[in-house]
Amino acid sequence: MNSNKSTTDLGTLIGLLAGITIIIIGILQSGGSLYWFISFNSILIVVGGTLAATMVNLPLKAVKNIFNILKNVFKGEDYDYVGIINEIVEKAQKARKDGLLSLEADLPNMREGFFKNGIELAINERESSRLRTFLNLEMNNITSRHIAGQELFLYMGSYAPAFGMLGTVLGLIVMMNNFAGSGEEVSASYDVSEKFAQLLSGMGLALITTFYGVFMANMIFLPIGGKLKRKSENEMMLKNIVVEGIISIHAREHPLLIKEKLMTFVPHSLRPSKD
Repeated sequence: MNSNKSTTDLGTLIGLLAGITIIIIGILQSGGSLYWFISFNSILIVVGGTLAATMVNLPLKAVKNIFNILKNVFKGEDYDYVGIINEIVEKAQKARKDGLLSLEADLPNMREGFFKNGIELAINERESSRLRTFLNLEMNNITSRHIAGQELFLYMGSYAPAFGMLGTVLGLIVMMNNFAGSGEEVSASYDVSEKFAQLLSGMGLALITTFYGVFMANMIFLPIGGKLKRKSENEMMLKNIVVEGIISIHAREHPLLIKEKLMTFVPHSLRPSKD
């Protein structure tokens, strides 16, 4: 089943680059310096804390798959809904003419995947209700895997701002204690204005952690979770078409009726124009 063509999703790359560029321009236009926003400790607290909390929340196996899940975000998928419907109709015509067992000869030439497995089930299963149960069970398992990937990034998106705020609070506590603990020695060597300048500088450094937390949540983690959800919805719509097609083939429905029924799943913008 050649259901989709894998390419690079330029939308993900353009969105990330555009978001980073806009923030950089905003910093520079406000008279700031990029050097002010470079803090290894802040990145460590936000990224390390977010990953640690995610590992507590989810199984370790799910967190280890983070890079495999990221590959799907940058992979563009153009689902050929009309193409798979035409393939289903072709199989329906053959099954209606020569019987379901005739499709067994096509299996070696079919691409591994949901459609091929479904045709195998249809050939070997006589009851339509049991066939639908098996296909829906496989779809539910696929959906569960998709949800696990989505949850990984959605949870990270909720934890990152919290650890950003935690890092800021920690920074302020350390700064205040160091400032207050300097005692008479500091008051003798610095005037009041210099001490307040040092205090404000330390507050700015502490707030960088909040910046990293908010940025990573709203520019990386939550958008990635949303994109995975959208990709899952598109894939499951294709699989719904396949399920209904296989059930119709199994029921010996007329190929033209099968095509009309399956076309109702396809958005109007993707349907072929009728002359």
